[in-house]
Amino acid sequence: MPVRTLTLRELNRATLARQLLLRRHRLSATQAVERVSGLQGQWSPSPYIGLWARVDGFHPRALDRALLTRRVLKATLMRLTVHLVSRADYASFTSAFDGGRATKLPQLTLEFAERHGEAARGRFRGAALSRTEIYAWLAEARGVDTRPEALPPLSWEALRIRGRIAHTPDSALWAARRMRFAPVDDGLVEPATGRVTLVRRYLAAFGPATRADIARWSGVRVRDLESAIAALEPLRRFRDESGRELLDLPRAPRPHGDVSAPVRLLPRFDNLLLSHDDRRRVIADEHRAAVIQGGEVTATFLVDGFVAGLWWFAGTRVRLEPFATLPRAARRELAEEASRLEAFANTAGSSR
Repeated sequence: MPVRTLTLRELNRATLARQLLLRRHRLSATQAVERVSGLQGQWSPSPYIGLWARVDGFHPRALDRALLTRRVLKATLMRLTVHLVSRADYASFTSAFDGGRATKLPQLTLEFAERHGEAARGRFRGAALSRTEIYAWLAEARGVDTRPEALPPLSWEALRIRGRIAHTPDSALWAARRMRFAPVDDGLVEPATGRVTLVRRYLAAFGPATRADIARWSGVRVRDLESAIAALEPLRRFRDESGRELLDLPRAPRPHGDVSAPVRLLPRFDNLLLSHDDRRRVIADEHRAAVIQGGEVTATFLVDGFVAGLWWFAGTRVRLEPFATLPRAARRELAEEASRLEAFANTAGSSR
């Protein structure tokens, strides 16, 4: 039986549907965070704006409550970057990394995390600590040379994964000012089981996708994903226009490429832009350099489903910078959406 080829627009619409961006949905904050397989949180307002763009009637207090009751956690996870995930997904995702062994962490970094991870976890018990405080303790109690030039690369990220150490709830709120950390007590699942959940969650949120896409999003090596992919069979298989094999869950939505896509404003670091090895399904190659600059990812807006420009806050106002002249209808829709974001941001800021 011939394998169907999915066009770029079909991949775009499938991804938008799963990322809750073809329409706003009536979901709780925790449900929405699970549906999109986590929201990046390097910039504290990002998850709030990400949920505002996706959830009908979203109020910032809904995410506050989910964080303060620990139904949603902020932690170092996929690609060793900071994400907000549900507490249930945290247990599976952090197990999938197998203490960092399934990632591309350098051997010296893995050894550092294995040597000190559990001890650091124990030190956090009963007291939320900052990175500075835990490194001072490592130096005093365990004789670690904590000078930056003496530590292996990504040692702090690896320590948090190995020790199952997450941000405290107040470190994840919109106006978070100081970062403090505490251990997560939920038990782990087997790494193989965690990777099955990881792949299933990814395909549900970002598929159809290649193996390289899954590895790019998760930070887990392709060879460590193969058994999880096999465990999810039967999967649907497609090709993209370059002939690459795409994997997908059997009943996942795959809208037609002509389905209308509304204007959306996305926050900095939104995973829509970062979760595929080939990102052309959402952003053209010629625009990537303006959006992704080293470790920084600029806030963007979508027109007809694709990144069409940048936005930023100038005081209480939203400023828009399109990459090219936009149709009048799109400009009007963008202005209305920007006005709604200004009102939302004012609510988020004034409620604190």
